[in-house]
Amino acid sequence: MTITDAEMRIMQTLWASSPLTAADIATAVGEETGWRAGTIKALLNRMLNKGVVSARKDGRRYLYSPAVKRKDCLIRATSEFLDRWFDGHLTPFVAHLSHARQLERREIEELRKLIEEIEDDD
Repeated sequence: MTITDAEMRIMQTLWASSPLTAADIATAVGEETGWRAGTIKALLNRMLNKGVVSARKDGRRYLYSPAVKRKDCLIRATSEFLDRWFDGHLTPFVAHLSHARQLERREIEELRKLIEEIEDDD
């Protein structure tokens, strides 16, 4: 299950507050994205088919909620990214970041602390 950038924008809105109608979502993201109600409904339909959102009828409208947790999407997206760009290995990714972007001392200390915590768990 891959969530596109457009779908992710809707998911973020639903994770922040749900359930929402398609009109609620259009109001939340419409100004920023320029999407109209028809675009939102098409995206929601696609997301329903993927199983990432759920809908329940409320009178003449539907209320949409996330069917997957943000944490689960993040885990999947991170794994797919690492598999695609770094053959599934975290170390080359961290090395790339450290060379491509100057790490602040605070970030380096946080990484050290994380490594210590991982070692303590073993």
